Amino acid sequence: MSNALQRDLTRLVRRIEREDGPRAAADPFRQRFHLMPPVGWLNDPNGLCRCGEWYHVFYQYGPFDPTGGVKMWGHYRSRDLLHWEQLPTMLYPDQPWDIHGVYSGSALVEDGTLYLYYTGNVKHAGDYDYITAGRGHNTALAVSRDGVTVESNELLLENRDYPSDLTCHVRDPKVWAQDGKYYMVLGARTRDDRGELLVYESTDKRSWTHINTLTTPEKFGYMWECPDLFCLDGQWFLQCSPQGVKQQGNRFQNVYTCGYFPLYGDFRGEYTLGEFQEMDCGFDFYAPQTFLDGDRRVLIGWMGMPDAPYTNPTVEQGWQHCLTVPCLLRRDGDRLLRTPAPEIDALRGAQVAPEDAQVFDMVCRTENAGRLVIRGSAVIEWEAGQLRLTLDGGGEGRTVRVASVDTVETLRVLADTSSLEVFINGGEQVLSTRYYPAPYLHGVTIFGAEAELWEMGSLQITEQQDVE
Repeated sequence: MSNALQRDLTRLVRRIEREDGPRAAADPFRQRFHLMPPVGWLNDPNGLCRCGEWYHVFYQYGPFDPTGGVKMWGHYRSRDLLHWEQLPTMLYPDQPWDIHGVYSGSALVEDGTLYLYYTGNVKHAGDYDYITAGRGHNTALAVSRDGVTVESNELLLENRDYPSDLTCHVRDPKVWAQDGKYYMVLGARTRDDRGELLVYESTDKRSWTHINTLTTPEKFGYMWECPDLFCLDGQWFLQCSPQGVKQQGNRFQNVYTCGYFPLYGDFRGEYTLGEFQEMDCGFDFYAPQTFLDGDRRVLIGWMGMPDAPYTNPTVEQGWQHCLTVPCLLRRDGDRLLRTPAPEIDALRGAQVAPEDAQVFDMVCRTENAGRLVIRGSAVIEWEAGQLRLTLDGGGEGRTVRVASVDTVETLRVLADTSSLEVFINGGEQVLSTRYYPAPYLHGVTIFGAEAELWEMGSLQITEQQDVE
């Protein structure tokens, strides 16, 4: 399925990837083992799934502007989470209901077919605030049988189909099958600036009925983006990215937060939400999405933060942002633990001395208090009650983030060229952060811990322009 606008956009994207790709690829801040855009901008992971032998990772892609611009769905696929194919852009803003951007969404896999649910963004011309008026956030469905090309695209819901007390901001459908039916959650913002999630039900994947609304008794932010609702070991969790939550001590330190509520009862009827838990305490983590891989619940997030008061220096080389490594979620009571997928271990090379480390995987065992200095640019220090990450010389103006934790017994640090992912006590807390040390800097200084370090290899990425 294609139209004239899609064909023009396809040619433009291919040309800019061909012309600007070499400059982006030569940037010394390009990552080795994280997925990035070939050029331009990347944000939310979309449509994460496994279909047959393939893992699919779609992402918000703005190839024309490394600071944002019009959004579409970029596409990678892999059989093993290590060897990736960069496929042609999957969804373009080429329909009346998505003409100003193909926004975030999810994938439903059924009988080898991908059903890609997404938000189509339309901004009407005029003197609008684009919150209460002037914006269309449309729920749409694109279908792909080969996992590479789209054979149909249709509009399912418009703003007039959502509850009347909402603003224009209703987006990011997450869809799954359960009990012989299909369910969808959408993030929403009410006219009195309260964040909530809408629950829809369907019997045919296309006609949807609003059956419930999930929210907190007291206002908790004004918009709940990128919702995800799943059951893990018998406990339901409602994951989302609330906007407008004020900082409370060491909680909610970023401009926006993301995390989860344990959900008790039935999301389709009577329910209660437990205490909200943040999923990450670093500078750069937002809009995570999960999917089922057999009996594993896999999570990938955007290693970035919308509206943060800084810009990556990579913009000068024509690209910005990356995704986190794939992680597994495990349940610990009403909490979720997050750890790197074991496939990542295959990227470990030879063990490396701390003074020689630059791109590495490090496992530390510690007691009481300790300190790491990484490439002269990031300091991780801990004592009873907290772990502190300080960026010194590579933070682009960003300084400190703190994770509250009773004691630090183990640390795992994944250090790529321009990022750190710090997993505390087997994923009890995580800090994900971009940082930008001078390319020649290397070495880790370790105090109060025993550590093993491995040099990390690179993901293998090939480009496929035309796939049968």
